[in-house]
Amino acid sequence: MEGLRASAHCDSLDAMRAQAATQRILYSFAAVFTATVLTGLLPPASGGAEPAAVAARQRNEKKIFTDSEIIDGFLKTAFGAEYHLAGRVDRIRKYELPVRVFADGANRPDRKAQIAKVVADIARRVQHLNIAMSDSSEEANVIVKLVRDRDLYRTISTFYGTDRANEIRSSLDPQCLSGFRKNEAFEIEHSDVILTVDNGDFIFLDCAYEELLQSLGPINDTSSVPWTMFNDNVQMGFFDVYDQYILNILYDPRIKAGMTVQEVNAVMPQVLADVRAWVTKVNGLTD
Repeated sequence: MEGLRASAHCDSLDAMRAQAATQRILYSFAAVFTATVLTGLLPPASGGAEPAAVAARQRNEKKIFTDSEIIDGFLKTAFGAEYHLAGRVDRIRKYELPVRVFADGANRPDRKAQIAKVVADIARRVQHLNIAMSDSSEEANVIVKLVRDRDLYRTISTFYGTDRANEIRSSLDPQCLSGFRKNEAFEIEHSDVILTVDNGDFIFLDCAYEELLQSLGPINDTSSVPWTMFNDNVQMGFFDVYDQYILNILYDPRIKAGMTVQEVNAVMPQVLADVRAWVTKVNGLTD
């Protein structure tokens, strides 16, 4: 197993703690985390699904990339892990089954509606990824836990225990958090995402896109790629073209869970050609 992002979908704190105890045993085999650390943000916008900070970034978005720029970013994010407890991180990790997302937690129907729009946007832009919202946590394999900012670390502690939460806080100091659990074939079986709901639309959307996308496999943050949201120095708030390349490569059927870098490189020319055509089409880009 590998990868997890803590997110409980229990109604009572006692039930959450009971589930957390089970999770800690289960996930002790391997867990991978990533966190969003927000720096240099524009002031949070209030109201509206597309705050000014998002619109400004979309207008200035870089959309044309060389093959080497795309491949470099894919290899740096799809392999490795920003923070992991155990297990190998030198293989492709992805869902091989349909992905169903359930949003749980804070009494914020507006935030749940935004999650649904984010998931629909991801579904539209990643060609071979079957992802949609679920009406129940039992049918979901991605659980999004919505919490107030003041409850973030208490929530992390509930799921992982105080010692692990302190370690995560000192290592990552996250604004939001995601991770996944995988099986021995490196197929992701379950992901958890923790998002804070009360820091403004831009921060919420930035966290939602980054953590949901990373919970699907590209969990390694990198500071050496300036165009990806999987870089703590970059904030987007939308599904940018560069990261569409990364996710479309990952979910191309020729890229299999468990592949090594060498195996990925062997099929990359054909995969990238088809991904370029798709990303160009879905974004209305010119060749």
